[in-house]
Amino acid sequence: MTEEQKVKWANPEPPIHHTIALWAAACAERALPIFEKLRPGDERPRAAIAALRAWERGELPMTACRTAAFATHAAARDATEAGAPAAVAAARAAGQACAVAHMFNHSPHAATYAAKAVGLTAGDKTARDAERAWQWENLAPELRPIGFPKGL
Repeated sequence: MTEEQKVKWANPEPPIHHTIALWAAACAERALPIFEKLRPGDERPRAAIAALRAWERGELPMTACRTAAFATHAAARDATEAGAPAAVAAARAAGQACAVAHMFNHSPHAATYAAKAVGLTAGDKTARDAERAWQWENLAPELRPIGFPKGL
């Protein structure tokens, strides 16, 4: 493995990693009401976001976040079986956000799924684009290459 490849797959310094994790959590939290409306009583996505926030505070190990992320992806599969695509996207957002504790490069996926959930709920691209704009504006410019590796 080249030095460039090692850098590509390395997590950033802890302050940056934690900041990007909190941003991913904020993105996913904006989609949580969509999931909860369509899948009432399923707390797995909310628990995943809570786990990520606890990890960021140093209260949970990364492995607990991985477990919560896997559970949330199971919630997404359950929502798929129920025919609720917006709920699937919202659950995936939470699962990807929680997985940021393991690898920072899950953060763009959390944001993308959150915006997809918003767009599916509204039924138009304008809502999705507005959510992406919110995400962009709420991430520090120097961190946008992490959250938006392909740009906005």
